[in-house]
Formats: sequence, C-alpha cells, structure tokens
Amino acid sequence: MPRPDSADAAGPLLCARGVSVSFGGVRALAEVSFEVGPREVLGIIGPNGAGKTTLFNVLCGFVAPQQGELRWDGGPWGRTRPADLAGRGIARTLQGLGLFDRMTVLENVMVGAERHARAGFWAGLLGVGHRDEKRLVERSRAVLERLGIERYADRLPDGLPHGIRKKVALARALVLEPRLLLLDEPASGLSRTEMDELGSIIRDLTATTATLLVEHHMDLVMSVCDRVTVLDFGRVIASGPPAQVQADPAVTAAYLGNAVAQSEVP
Repeated sequence: MPRPDSADAAGPLLCARGVSVSFGGVRALAEVSFEVGPREVLGIIGPNGAGKTTLFNVLCGFVAPQQGELRWDGGPWGRTRPADLAGRGIARTLQGLGLFDRMTVLENVMVGAERHARAGFWAGLLGVGHRDEKRLVERSRAVLERLGIERYADRLPDGLPHGIRKKVALARALVLEPRLLLLDEPASGLSRTEMDELGSIIRDLTATTATLLVEHHMDLVMSVCDRVTVLDFGRVIASGPPAQVQADPAVTAAYLGNAVAQSEVP
C-alpha cells in the first residue's frame, strides 16, 4: 500500500514527458510519461519487447530520446552520459553484474559500477580526494554490513553465490548514497527467500532514497512498489497503485494474463 507521505510537496525527482525512441523506423518507446517522487518506489513492468530495457537505457544515458522531455529535480535533464549520473545523485544496477573478479568485494564497492576505471575515478565519482580513502573504506564496509555481506569484504567475487554477487552490485550503487536508485531486473536468478530479502531492502531504502524498479517478477513488484507503470509495445497502458494496475483489463491481457495462461498449461 502506498505510504501517504511518499510524495513530496516539492515535486517529483524524475519526470518523463512524452519520451519517444525509434530504431531504424521501429518505435521502441511512444510518448512515455511517468514520475518518481522522493522516497517512492516506482515499478516499470511489461511483457518482453514492451520497451522496458530501452526506457532504462534512456535513463542511464545509453540512448538519447528523439522526442519528449526528461526533468531531474525540477530542472532540465539535458544530454546525459552514464558517467554523469552519480553527480546528479543517481545510481544504477544493471542486469549484467559487471563485477571485477580480480578485485575484492570491498574494492568492487569502492570503485563503483563503471567498467572503465581510470586514474582519479574514485575521487570524481564519489566526490572525495585520495586522502579521504579511509573514510570511503569505512563507508563501503558500512554498506556491506547493511546488506549482510560484510564478511565477504576481502573475498573475490568469482565463486561467490549468485545472490551474494547481486548484493555486491547493489552495494556499489548504495555507496554513492543516491537520491534515486535505478534497478534493472534485480531479482533475476534469486531464490524466493533472497527475493523476499531484496524486497525488504528496497522498502528500507525509502527512508532516504527513491527507487525506479524494472522487473518481471510480479510478486516483488506488487509487494514493494508504491505505484506501477505498465508498458506494452512501447506505450504506457496503465499506471497507478499496484492493486489498481493488477486489476486493469489491459494489463491482464498484455502481461498478467499471459503469465496466468502459461502457468495453466499442463
């Protein structure tokens, strides 16, 4: 159930209006609009090919929309590259974990989610100088402890269980102390217990952080999201509280109905 205080009188953190993207004449997104408020969890769902990945790539700066507008914290979004997100207070996790297998879990968290580390990267990404590395280590360990994986800090990620590696990727994003967290299929490959634990983590984050969650596990979406936006063939077909969206006939036909039909096949 949405929290009555999940919205902020100051307005949404992230606002999309009429965002459209085409690839070679194929419309991947068609006039998509949504908002994410402070401390809110917004779910983006839809069947395969609905445009979820394209939308996530637009938000991360991998794809530029041909039409429409994005706004951040009341101001223009402008041309955004992936490296610009942290400076805006936005962190992300991707479907591919992208962990550095020759670095420890702690070092992975300190470096962050970018694949192409370079000299001065930590300082630029996290806003600290080299002399503050001790504080960064402490902050990174605190995030690992918050996620219950501090005991793996000095281990290499290679060989760790998938659920632990997922948490390491999440820790890399949380060490930035973001105002908005972008999560792309965070429950992929998790067990039922691990998924429930992820849901609790996402809800706990709302004390300080808004979350945009792209996910196909409906149980997780319906349990953690304040609002849900549904895409189908690149268009928004429904938006609202989880229960309202789940009961929408258009959603049932486009998404939930497909899942139910498949589950009934003997």
